[in-house]
Amino acid sequence: MTEPVAQWLESAGVHGLRLLVIVAIVVLAVRLLRAATTRLVERAKNQTRVAQVREQQTRTMAGVLYSMGFGVIVIVGLLAALPEFGFNVTPVAAAAGLASLAIGFGGQYLVKDLINGFFIIFEDQYGVGDVIRVNNDTGRVEHVTVRRTVMRNDRGAVISIPNGLIGSIANLSRDWSQTYVDVTVPSGETVGRALAILEKVCGDFRSDAEWSNALIDGPRVLGIESLNLDGTALRIQLRSAALRADDVARELRRRVKSAFEQAQILISNTQPVELIGRAASAGSS
Repeated sequence: MTEPVAQWLESAGVHGLRLLVIVAIVVLAVRLLRAATTRLVERAKNQTRVAQVREQQTRTMAGVLYSMGFGVIVIVGLLAALPEFGFNVTPVAAAAGLASLAIGFGGQYLVKDLINGFFIIFEDQYGVGDVIRVNNDTGRVEHVTVRRTVMRNDRGAVISIPNGLIGSIANLSRDWSQTYVDVTVPSGETVGRALAILEKVCGDFRSDAEWSNALIDGPRVLGIESLNLDGTALRIQLRSAALRADDVARELRRRVKSAFEQAQILISNTQPVELIGRAASAGSS
């Protein structure tokens, strides 16, 4: 093996030696890049569910880094090797510069998508399975790449958003959710009796084994929220597991309604009426 290489080096001379050095540097750089990206994935591995999601995101980011780095290494290696074959790389470099400038102007939105997508994945802003609110749309994330985010809303529509258009993001799936339940009782009702019933309902709800796993904190009665024409608004605060807020709030409302019915307390449902046209003019005269 060494004899043919030695013969080739003797015939090729200095140019052959330079080519070998360039090839060796390219191979070494690719291997180092591969080792670095593999190391990123290895450090992210764990058995927990959150860590597994993080590992998938890290794997995606490592793949993007490897693809970009590999392309840069190969292009630089080719430009370095062309002079050894007698090619003048100056026109090639100038043409490549003009081409990259043209691509930069034409693909500026694509570049913005890629950069924003890279940071979305790197910073773990959201992942597949998370429910997010972005650009006035709310849905479950089904697919994330460095170019776009695909999510499905509550009506089943698939929404594809270029990452460059994503601004403020609300991730509704992280840690816990918080919601408030307001109960309005008529002005003539004794507030103390209504608050006592709400306290009992919340206490029973907290101790219910069927719902305890969905509750993080509360529900707790905060007190009187507002006084208006409809009556007195009483507010209950609760924190639940992520994506369980609606279920918990519905069950809490059902229990409050049942308890108020047993205590013969009405829940005010008065709606304001706005008169328009001639009727409004007649009423004001």
